[in-house]
Amino acid sequence: MFLNPEAILSFCELKPGMKVADLGAGSGAYSIAAAQKVSPNGKVYALEVQKDMIVRLKNDIPRPLQATIECVWANIEKAGGTKLARESIDYAIVSNVFFQVEHKEGFLQELVRIVKRGGHMLFIDWSESFGGMGPDVSSVVPKQSALDMLAKHGFTLEKEIAAGDHHYGLILVRGAAASAH
Repeated sequence: MFLNPEAILSFCELKPGMKVADLGAGSGAYSIAAAQKVSPNGKVYALEVQKDMIVRLKNDIPRPLQATIECVWANIEKAGGTKLARESIDYAIVSNVFFQVEHKEGFLQELVRIVKRGGHMLFIDWSESFGGMGPDVSSVVPKQSALDMLAKHGFTLEKEIAAGDHHYGLILVRGAAASAH
């Protein structure tokens, strides 16, 4: 049921020196896995709104990756809320986050703001409630709805990836002409 970040990131073309934003980093599993791929010269921004998760993640980062991962207390649902520079991110990671985002428009605007033109995004979310073990049925965002919202903000589907029985996985690229709403 739980996703393996290393296996999922094998579908992404993360390279040393890249800048990655893990939006809604939680315990940091994707941040740590991404840091292993972009170090020593890259940077992973582990963005999280829950301060206790930031503290936990800071304590869990393996010593060799501590210079690569920067933990940031951030509101990913509003423009400027990540505190990252405009078009500074090569790859955004959005895993098991979108279903719980209350202000989806603000979240999508912030993605457009921080991801470089031609930059990529890994987008994984629940495809079903899975008998109540996943999110409430009303919170599930169907794949096509997510694709439509992302397309409206200039993200184009590059490929679908295997993300388990109860999730969908998408790799998207930010186009040159993203709409600014």
